[in-house]
Amino acid sequence: MTDPGMQFSDLPNVSREDISNVSETQLANAEPITHAPRVLLLYGSLRERSYSRFLAFEAERLLKAYGAETRVFNPSGLPLPDDADASHPKVTELRDLCAWSEAHVWCSPERHGAMTGVMKSQIDWIPLSTGAIRPTQGKTLALLQVSGGSQSFNAVNQMRVLGRWMRMVTIPNQSSVPKAYLEFDDEGRMKPSPLYDRVVDVVEELVKFTLMVRGRSDYLVDRYSERKATREKNSAASLAARDAVA
Repeated sequence: MTDPGMQFSDLPNVSREDISNVSETQLANAEPITHAPRVLLLYGSLRERSYSRFLAFEAERLLKAYGAETRVFNPSGLPLPDDADASHPKVTELRDLCAWSEAHVWCSPERHGAMTGVMKSQIDWIPLSTGAIRPTQGKTLALLQVSGGSQSFNAVNQMRVLGRWMRMVTIPNQSSVPKAYLEFDDEGRMKPSPLYDRVVDVVEELVKFTLMVRGRSDYLVDRYSERKATREKNSAASLAARDAVA
């Protein structure tokens, strides 16, 4: 975008110290790709024959075919939020995987018209911030769900709200697999169908968005309001320190 001279004269409520033009150069120039996209997959059921787990592993196979490096978190043994300390081994494992990842796939069954408690507990254990670090900010996210009955989008829609709340770049595409018990064989592999093709679409789009965002995420989520708040906080601290010396 060509710099228009930063004409904000008719916007008196905008802080000229903190506003900045959108830079095509920073959007175009990303860090060199030195490793495969790192994707963490979460699923939302502990059943022995868990279709959300089957679908997550199907997505993992596709991600690997597209050249991604993957980790699938097993939620078995993860305590309820606030029912254990953050030093619990399963909580530590989940948070370490989140820090490692550049992208997530969340796959939940729909139960009682919503995502499962197993799914929500995993997301709730991921903090919005750890010191100065926001573990999920700027990471890409793809959403999948399975249903026992007719097709529904309640779980993916709820997870989309959570992804926004976690400040993630949630891709436009998503997949909902109805009557999941008909879509997987005895080995837990998804059968060929238009529903399977949609899962491929989602994975392909996630890889594209991850490569596009990587190296640019800090700039993409850099916010005027936060720059302003940080500057004002630093200015206030400097004045307080100066007064203390005086």
